[in-house]
Amino acid sequence: MKKLLIVAHAPSSNTQQLATATLTGAQRVNANCRKGEINLVIEWIPPLQATAADVLSCDAIILGTTENLGYMSGALKDFFDRIYYPCLEAKQGMPFGFYIRAGHDGTGTQKAIQSICQGLKWKQVQPELICRGEWQVSFVTDCESLGENVACGLECGVY
Repeated sequence: MKKLLIVAHAPSSNTQQLATATLTGAQRVNANCRKGEINLVIEWIPPLQATAADVLSCDAIILGTTENLGYMSGALKDFFDRIYYPCLEAKQGMPFGFYIRAGHDGTGTQKAIQSICQGLKWKQVQPELICRGEWQVSFVTDCESLGENVACGLECGVY
């Protein structure tokens, strides 16, 4: 059995909807399996609670963050600070995807996440999802799709 870890910062009701949608989309993959057959363990852990052991035990990861002053949330940065060296060698090539809830353009946050993940030698398997500007209901659907796509690729052995 494989494990998909979602590490998403959700400080507001809107960002909580995005994290929940990502989880729901990922869980859809198990729902589509034959009755009683569960192929994926899927877990959402807030970044301040996620540990290196959580990362070491997963097969793929989806990251979620708000854009704060043109950068990722402090909570996600703290997560990276704590897991970087313990996971550096052991998790090279790990598939990942991410979304950003950006009030502005999200490019600083995108570059920062990709830079850290490149240092970890993780493999981005889905295009980044940047939910820009005013809140839109489509952000929820987009996060569901991200969760489902990453989970499906993991479950099907694509990565």
